[in-house]
Amino acid sequence: MAKEFITNSEEETGEIASRLAGLISRPAVLTLEGDLGAGKTVFSRNFARSLGVEGPVSSPTFTIVQEYELESGVLYHMDLYRIGDDDEAISFGIDEYLDRKDAVCLIEWSSRLQWLLPDEVFSISIEHVSETQRKIILSDNLCELM
Repeated sequence: MAKEFITNSEEETGEIASRLAGLISRPAVLTLEGDLGAGKTVFSRNFARSLGVEGPVSSPTFTIVQEYELESGVLYHMDLYRIGDDDEAISFGIDEYLDRKDAVCLIEWSSRLQWLLPDEVFSISIEHVSETQRKIILSDNLCELM
């Protein structure tokens, strides 16, 4: 059964992201859904930091993919918001990113290309509740790790 958390600050949202990052083994595909401004970038930044990423972590809205080398593998942070169709996704090589065995793929707006994703994905949804509150919903298979 999916699990919901209400966070009251960016720090609390970051704590959940950090906790999840410590539980994920490679390869892994995580989908991150939420409206604009819901907190996906805050979540992603903290997730990346907990995996060992140093330096700036930003949303890949315009670049589509940010690649971060990890001590043992790589984090691909993808944003599919600007992908118009399947051909665009194939042309930037999404399948190659998803197939890498030492990778963690964190994909924002994954619902645009659901059919391309592997069967086993971890789903995270972030909803804006108020100026400071967010509802974070984790898929069943992600809850099993916690």
